[in-house]
Order: sequence, then C-alpha cells, then structure tokens
Amino acid sequence: MGAGGDLYADGALGSQTAHLSESYLDTDGCGHGYVTAEQVRDHLLDCAAHGIQGGFHAIGDAAIGTVLAGFAEVARKLGVEKLRDARHRVEHAEIMNKRLIAGFVEYGIVASMQPAFDRLWGGESQMYAQRLGVTRSLESNPMGAMHGVGVALAFGSDSPVTPLDPWGSVRAAVRHFNPVQRMSVRAAFAAHTRGGWRAVHRDNDGVLAPGASATFAVWSVSGGLSKGLPELSRTARCRCAGARCCAET
Repeated sequence: MGAGGDLYADGALGSQTAHLSESYLDTDGCGHGYVTAEQVRDHLLDCAAHGIQGGFHAIGDAAIGTVLAGFAEVARKLGVEKLRDARHRVEHAEIMNKRLIAGFVEYGIVASMQPAFDRLWGGESQMYAQRLGVTRSLESNPMGAMHGVGVALAFGSDSPVTPLDPWGSVRAAVRHFNPVQRMSVRAAFAAHTRGGWRAVHRDNDGVLAPGASATFAVWSVSGGLSKGLPELSRTARCRCAGARCCAET
C-alpha cells in the first residue's frame, strides 16, 4: 500500500484560496473548499476497496475540518482501526487547532508538512501575517504541538514551491518563528527521514543501522564537527538502497 490518491480540498494561502473558518485579513472571503465531506468519505472508501492510501491537499482549517468530517463517516462504517492502519495523510495542514489535531491523532492521519513554509512565510511580517494577521501567522504550521501529542509527521519540501533542502527543513522546524512550535533536532530529523518511509509503511527504512537499507547522503565539511545546525554545502554523494544515485564534484 503506497502513497497515492491525493485530492485537493482547498487552494493556497498565497492566492487566498485556502479554505479558512475566518476571513482573510487582506481580502473579503474565506477561500474555497473543493470537496465535500461526502466526497472525502467516498474517496476513502474507494481507497480501502483498492488497498491504497488516501491523501488530501488541505491547508486551511475549514478544509481540514471537511476532510475530518469525511473520516468520521468512514470510521462509523469501517471502524477507526481500519483508518489508522491505512496511514492516510493530509498534505500541508498549515492552519490547525486543537480539535483538528485531535482528529489526526484519532484517525492516525500522517501530516505531510513543509517546515520551510514557516521560514519563508511565517512570523510577524511575512506573507502569513499579511494574509491572516500576526496571531494566526504564529499559530500556523503547528508541527511542535502535533509532534507533542503523537501525530505522525513526514517532512518534505513541496518542490518546486520551496527548494529541495532537507537539512534546511530540519533547521526551519527547530527554529520555528513561534517558540512553542519548535521541535528538537532529533525529532525534526526523524520526521525528515523515518517519517516519510513510515508514511508508506516502510517502518524499517530511514535509519543508519546494521542491516538497514543503505540510503543516505554524505556532506564534505571542513573544520570537523560543529554544534548546532551549520550551513552545509551541496551533498558530496547520495546512495539509494546501496547504489550511488548522485555525486557532486
């Protein structure tokens, strides 16, 4: 059962089409929802019948609420454990609240998130603040809170929206604009390694351990090891399942 079946539940914050429960600050309206709870339900039932995972692009809290309403209907029909075992996912999950986070925990939803979004657009003066106001901006991308209550996280870049930069993504999660949402280096690194593999039921991958698949990246650094999260040059070598997949000169 691999990752697939992604449906768009709403748009994006930059274009003011992400579906929010409260109006945008810089325009009238709350964006647009593209699916109903019934369509979410039918999609998940179809995924269950065909043995694949369901996925939903959902950024705004209203869109995520619609997705969770569909999950609730499927839970009544198939049972919660059936949903949890599938590891369905939501892409982005940028505007959340405690109720929505609790729904992710209940249904075992994987949150596929992009820490670079906060670095590029978060805080008190960037795009989120312009679209949503400072309060909602600082509450966005609550990866620290989600990790703290057990939501499964799988970090990525959403390339080409943001660059392919896993190390920078780890750094962004550790340095979230909102101190409450900051993650430890270990937790952020795990979300960007094991998290993605576990999202697709590859529970033994994404680690450096004897017997594990040899999939890793190597950097060339000068001056020995340093504390913190230093800036790194481009990777010197990458190996995927033991085979060289790229090399920099």
